[in-house]
Amino acid sequence: MADMSLQELAEACAAAMWVKDAANHHLGSRIEHIAPGTAVMSFEVAPQHLNSDDICHGGYIFALADSAFSYASNSHNQLCVAQSNQITYLSPAQQGERLTATAQEVSRADHAGVYDVTVTSDDGRQVALLRALSRQVEGQHLEA
Repeated sequence: MADMSLQELAEACAAAMWVKDAANHHLGSRIEHIAPGTAVMSFEVAPQHLNSDDICHGGYIFALADSAFSYASNSHNQLCVAQSNQITYLSPAQQGERLTATAQEVSRADHAGVYDVTVTSDDGRQVALLRALSRQVEGQHLEA
């Protein structure tokens, strides 16, 4: 690990997380990009993601945004969990659209982090915004 760049470390942490990430495998999401403090994830809205209004259920949009936040906040090889999340839904997502969640670290200090996540559709429309707060807990993804 000492010879790893910060980018290589972020990628290795994401790979270690992905192996055990049953929720995202079930959702059908994929990691598009990972870097220190940043993650981009996406999934295609399928029939099982639709609610009774025939649009993507907000819980699935939240799951995608929360997952991107998780990968971004854990990219420094410190175990982090969500402390608080607030989501704002801006526009509905339809079946067949690919949603992309882009998480960006805003601040990280004293075992806490702040992350902004933007969820967009494949036409560039903003679907949701998430402000997420992380809390560092004991442990690492990769051993020294």
